[in-house]
Amino acid sequence: MPEEKYVAVAHRPVAKQQHGEAAFFDVDNTLMRGASLFHVARKMHQRGAFTIAQAAGMAWKQLKFVLRGENLNDVHAVRDSALRLAAGITEEDIKALGEEVYDEMIASRIWPGAKALAEQHLRVGRKVWLVTATPIEVATVISTRLGLTGALGTVGETKDGLYTGRLVGDILHGAAKAVAVQGIADQHGLDLKRCWAYSDSYNDIPLLTMVGHPVAINPDARLRKHAREHNWPVYDFRSGRRAATLGLKAATAGGAVYGLWRGYTRFRGPRA
Repeated sequence: MPEEKYVAVAHRPVAKQQHGEAAFFDVDNTLMRGASLFHVARKMHQRGAFTIAQAAGMAWKQLKFVLRGENLNDVHAVRDSALRLAAGITEEDIKALGEEVYDEMIASRIWPGAKALAEQHLRVGRKVWLVTATPIEVATVISTRLGLTGALGTVGETKDGLYTGRLVGDILHGAAKAVAVQGIADQHGLDLKRCWAYSDSYNDIPLLTMVGHPVAINPDARLRKHAREHNWPVYDFRSGRRAATLGLKAATAGGAVYGLWRGYTRFRGPRA
């Protein structure tokens, strides 16, 4: 991934830098509740045409993700929808969209416990990077707002300042995250055996196994099993809310779809 897509942030003083050490955080269901890419697609849909079937499909994918964890087919489906809608939009508009998505949809979904872990790494002098399949523009906003070191995310291709609807490389997911983190380690002189990685998904095993301190946060069933078998730490920030919310989420799936459809079908001006 190109160096210019990395984001350096210095919003707060930290302890003396721990050379060779860093922490890497997945975003979806790890740092925040739900899928950030879903909210990007939702905001993009608000700017253009769509059908009730698209709205219902996206709502169902988000609900499954919150309740059961990551499914690669669903991630790719939402990605493809977002790419189609992004074609022809300017880079500045996408950056502004990232700010809107954070303020309206992501900020309230940040897990306080995960945020506290990231802040603790910063306090003792470790760099903290986000590593996520979400678009780099949105990952950058999250990183900046939380005062982290930087972000790695999926990069959309641009030509003459406009997005083409294609990717530079592939979505930053699974094994691709491990490749990206190795690149950061090489550039910044990190000793990965002295680094931490946090994720909720079994798909991130390549990333988790390359560091000396892998941690499962809000893990899906397969990652929870793997973490127990390998004696990895497990944090579940959902537990306190699960009893109160799980049944409600399942019971109101139809209402969620209808609510999204109503939100999407409000009149919107032409796409920027």
